[in-house]
Amino acid sequence: MSTTEAIEVEISGLSKEFDNDGQTVVALDGIELSIKRGEFLTLVGASGCGKTTLLRIIAGLELDYEGEIDLEGIPIRGPGVDKGVVFQDHRLLPWLTVEENVGFGLFRHAEQERRQLIQHYVDLVGLRGFEKAYPNQLSGGMAQRAAIARALVNKPKILVLDEPLGALDAMTRIHMQNEIEKIWRREKVTMVMVTHDVEEAVYLSDTVALMSSRPGRVKKIIPINLARPRNREDPAFQALRKEILTEFQLQTKAQFSYEI
Repeated sequence: MSTTEAIEVEISGLSKEFDNDGQTVVALDGIELSIKRGEFLTLVGASGCGKTTLLRIIAGLELDYEGEIDLEGIPIRGPGVDKGVVFQDHRLLPWLTVEENVGFGLFRHAEQERRQLIQHYVDLVGLRGFEKAYPNQLSGGMAQRAAIARALVNKPKILVLDEPLGALDAMTRIHMQNEIEKIWRREKVTMVMVTHDVEEAVYLSDTVALMSSRPGRVKKIIPINLARPRNREDPAFQALRKEILTEFQLQTKAQFSYEI
């Protein structure tokens, strides 16, 4: 386990409501969650349970909520270079090359330092040789690696990933899971990810936070105490997968019954 006892993100009493055509929808209710420095934590839960909303709040992209959320003891008041974000869609700027996309936010750096940082993160995600390529010349996996490099180039304290592999085919997804783990190990950055893929959560995470159906609450914290690199066929791996999947399915059924 690469985590330390230092707390990177502290969430206390966090609640979030939306207005839906005049009706109040409670998306999150009383979230309590501590994320350790260097930890890989994954949020798992049924569709509509507020996972992405919580991720957006952690990233500083959503500010209208009740409760407290701190990054290294300082309240999160908005987006910033200390919080990197990777979406399901790579969101690369199509008129810029890989190196231009990666370095897009480095305008305050001297040119030599900027070039060194860009090359370091291009190399880190395995895109050396594709610096001059445009997004439409990349495969889905390559484009997502470029997006990860762009999110990391400012050396954020925390990287949030919203279904980052959801748009990829099965084989590319497995390859990218390995790539994300390698990047996490090398950069030692705190990662918080949302996924619907339970096996992916067990494979990558130190901790899985299982969320209840709407209103979203942290129902259960499941430590993934498995050695790395992980073997998907290992009985302990499969037991954890089954435990989370069973809880996940129960939440999905409960949500379906509620909506009916």
